[in-house]
Amino acid sequence: MARFNTRDARPMGRSPITTVGAQARTHEGATGYTRDGQSELFLLAVTNMVGTDTFYETGGQRDDRYTALVRELAVTDPAWTAALLGWLRGDGNIRTAALVGAAEFVKARLDAAAGSTGLGDQMAIEQQEAGWNRRVIASVLQRPDEPGEILGYWTARYGRRLPKPVKRGIADAAQRLYSERSLLKYDTDSKGYRFGDVLELVHAAPAPDKAWQGDLFKHAIDRRHGRDEDIPARLSTLLAREQLMATPVDQRRQVLANHQYLLQHAGMTWESLAGWLQGPMDATAWEAVIPSMGLMALIRNLRNFDEAGVSDEAAEQIIKRLADPEQIAKSRQLPMRFYSAFNAAPSLRWGHALDKALTASLANIPQLGGRTLILVDTSSSMHDSFSRDGSLMRWDAAALFGIALGRRCADADVVSFSSVRRYWGDAPGANTKAFPLVRGGSLLSDVKKWKDGGWFLGGGTDTALALRQEFRGHDRVVIVTDEQAGCDTTEVTRSIPASVPLYTWNLAGYQAGHAPSGGANRHTFGGLTDQAFRMIPLLESGRDAAWPWTPTAA
Repeated sequence: MARFNTRDARPMGRSPITTVGAQARTHEGATGYTRDGQSELFLLAVTNMVGTDTFYETGGQRDDRYTALVRELAVTDPAWTAALLGWLRGDGNIRTAALVGAAEFVKARLDAAAGSTGLGDQMAIEQQEAGWNRRVIASVLQRPDEPGEILGYWTARYGRRLPKPVKRGIADAAQRLYSERSLLKYDTDSKGYRFGDVLELVHAAPAPDKAWQGDLFKHAIDRRHGRDEDIPARLSTLLAREQLMATPVDQRRQVLANHQYLLQHAGMTWESLAGWLQGPMDATAWEAVIPSMGLMALIRNLRNFDEAGVSDEAAEQIIKRLADPEQIAKSRQLPMRFYSAFNAAPSLRWGHALDKALTASLANIPQLGGRTLILVDTSSSMHDSFSRDGSLMRWDAAALFGIALGRRCADADVVSFSSVRRYWGDAPGANTKAFPLVRGGSLLSDVKKWKDGGWFLGGGTDTALALRQEFRGHDRVVIVTDEQAGCDTTEVTRSIPASVPLYTWNLAGYQAGHAPSGGANRHTFGGLTDQAFRMIPLLESGRDAAWPWTPTAA
């Protein structure tokens, strides 16, 4: 009788998030699996809002775990850690964790170099040859206000003395990011470190190919120190802004109506325009600035556009941009941004465009053949803030991604699960509720139906019971969860046959996972975008899946 060449035999790929054995417990007491340092750091990095409490950890505990992991791996594996931090701020579109990580990366390596003789000599050589510290700092600074942000973090935590790699990395970023428009937008009195402070502290020089930047740097320092110097002639945007600011307040709306080109040439954002008018943003004001607004600013202000009564022509400009897959890809907005905008915007005229934008932001979800069971964790721990303003919860994200994946499958069962509230003598059982997928419908409408129709269940997390209850010979299982399974007599991984691939999409980044990962049909991935789903067809074809910043991950 064949033991290996059976109907279930298939090649098995390996995935990068790897567990190292059943050595822990989940926060709810079930069998847990600890991950290697890279895997734990990745999952925590892509889910951590710095300083924010979660259901099972305080913000301080999560931040301490994050910095400890970064500091360890910065010394033992600088190439991987540098790549993670660069990707996190870039394609991952996660800002604060990337900046904190870069600062801690440098501090750990400097501390190690100053430590024991053998390690110190080795670290000094590596730093000189590779320049990791300077490059990591520069790589995470992607917005003009971020050189000041990382200075604020460093000096608050480690004092005003700035090591050379920190100075040089910030100087590289300032040279790349500082422009007339960025000075007008970000160099404000509310900042502890103004552009002039940054330039003086890190001794940044203008870029060789930007002759105007020398004038800009001098002007930034002059204005920081309150020197009444004329704006240099080469800084035409600043001169145009100065002209606008000289306009009497009672004449500014007339300028707005007749000279929209001047507003655009003067680098006016919607925030600066509102301050300049010293009054409400009416339809004329919004319509003057809408053409120059970024996609994120547009989706954050849909309600304001409606309340001001912007014209259908102006709205059509916005709708066209939301419906353009190329613009959505370039914006790097997380899918949840569009869902949040849909919840906030009262007018139906944005709904279809936001649905198209959301669909475009999920374009990387692959089409999966066969039968797929998708379990969406809606236990009480998933009723945990997923946005800084508290308007979105983890189970909002879980529902959105679960439904989106289900719509791309040839045959999918999408099921919400938690636990049954038990009383003495009750038979064990999971609380599950299947969601009816409608082909060709609106993804946003489906998520709204999930929310309004009672698919957010609450209670405990009986993952193993839900698997045994809902698995019906499916070809694969995907669980969208925080992995904090409750106690059960059977482990999650043993609740379905070993030959069936089990994919866990982690949305919380806690330390212990509910199942092994890395091979043998058991895999975990994480993040706030659809990128991770690309691993599924790779693994099922027997190929190894890589970290998202490596070429083989594409």
